[in-house]
Amino acid sequence: MDFMSIAFAIVTLIIGIIIGYIVRNVKLNNEINGAKENATTIVDDAIQQAQILKREALFEAKEENIKYRNELENELRDRRQELKRTEDRIVQRDESLETLNKSLAHRESAIEKLETQYKERDDKYHEKVKELDSREHQIDELIEQHQIELERVASLTKEDAQSIILEETEQELEREIAVKIRDAEEEAKNLADRNAKNIVLSAIQRTSTDIVTDNAVSVIHLPNDDMKGRIIGREGRNIRTFESLTGIDLIIDDTPETVVLSGFDPIRREIAKIALEKLIQDGRIHPARIEEMVDRARKEVDEKIRESGEEAVFELGLHDLHPDLVKIIGRLAYRTSYGQNVLKHSMEVAKLTSYMASQLGEDPTLAKRAGLLHDIGKAIDHEVEGTHVEIGTELAKRYQEDAVIVNAIASHHGDISPTSTIAVLVAVADAFSAARPGARSESLENYVRRLENLEEIATRFDGVTHSFAIQAGREVRVMVNPKRISDEKASKLARDIKGRIENEMTYPGNIKVTVIRETRAIDVAK
Repeated sequence: MDFMSIAFAIVTLIIGIIIGYIVRNVKLNNEINGAKENATTIVDDAIQQAQILKREALFEAKEENIKYRNELENELRDRRQELKRTEDRIVQRDESLETLNKSLAHRESAIEKLETQYKERDDKYHEKVKELDSREHQIDELIEQHQIELERVASLTKEDAQSIILEETEQELEREIAVKIRDAEEEAKNLADRNAKNIVLSAIQRTSTDIVTDNAVSVIHLPNDDMKGRIIGREGRNIRTFESLTGIDLIIDDTPETVVLSGFDPIRREIAKIALEKLIQDGRIHPARIEEMVDRARKEVDEKIRESGEEAVFELGLHDLHPDLVKIIGRLAYRTSYGQNVLKHSMEVAKLTSYMASQLGEDPTLAKRAGLLHDIGKAIDHEVEGTHVEIGTELAKRYQEDAVIVNAIASHHGDISPTSTIAVLVAVADAFSAARPGARSESLENYVRRLENLEEIATRFDGVTHSFAIQAGREVRVMVNPKRISDEKASKLARDIKGRIENEMTYPGNIKVTVIRETRAIDVAK
């Protein structure tokens, strides 16, 4: 190959390289220009989208503004129409007043008053217009603030908006919870106040009506001490028979020529006393003879009871009482309260009530009947469960006594409210008869000692803070520490106190034990 051929080939190669480089640069420039055009398009689209969003936000704000303006204009138009109607009516009234003024000169004052009112309304109207203008200005400011807020919100993310909403909601809930807690505490306080008042009123309405039998024994004198062995009998069979038939304990000790009959039921004690006296007189003491004498003594006491009831009814002039009721009244002759014979007490109350009723214009016979029957429940309170008031009320209803008498029996100790003047007089006469000097034998010292024993027994138990004997010892209320005594332990504590009272004290009737447990939660806001 010659030199020319080589040179031609080299030149051709260089030209090809140059042409390829030029073609490559042209293609690369085309691609760069296309990318620039695409970027410009994307930027323009983004700018247009932002402008669209801005125009939409502004459009919505303007719509809000127009809406508010329309509402204000409608309100102004309505008020102006109303004012126009008012003005028309005032003009009509002025015309009517001018017409009437010709014939009625005294209406001038009324016209002047109406003109003054019109002026005041006109002033109010101008003030209202000024107020509306001010409100319109405020609305414009609110719209502007709303627009600014919209622009701010538009720049927030979804998470930021949710965080703001949750924070505002949490603050609102905290306020509502605080209000509800305060309302609940106030309601609980009011409920506690009402319960405290009910407890105090219940305590005030109760009176001291406990039943105490002072004379619970009878003493029988024997002709000699050998009679004690005969009363006891072989292996004690005579005394066991006597006690089982009479229900009375026969106490035989070292006291010479004396035996004691002990029991709270005065009628049973009287039967036992008569039977034993007859046995001692007869000298023949064995189970069959004891049974015979007890039966005779029971009939004898029943006859005495009937005679006592008839004598009391006859002395008071009450002849239409039911025979069974008369017999129950006779049983009061063997019943005592603080040493006072209940039948004599009832007759005194009947006489006092009758006299006071006659002075006040009430029926003296009905009052006397209510006074006699007011303590009728004491005749059988050893045999029937319940207080003598409850028993007496039930007896009066059973024998169809007047409603006034039933209420007098039920209310004479303040358990219920009296519904008649006679019921009040019975309660007063009962207090007179019981409180007169020498009527009752129990001393204040014994009474106070009995209440102190009740309180002392209750206070001994662990967890008890205070104890109070009320209703003359018929009820003891025990206050406990709520941190040491639960609701379940409170019930057990009441049973334990009841058992201790039954074992350590001697008493007639019933004693109610009430355990009170109270929990208080107190907090102070600072």
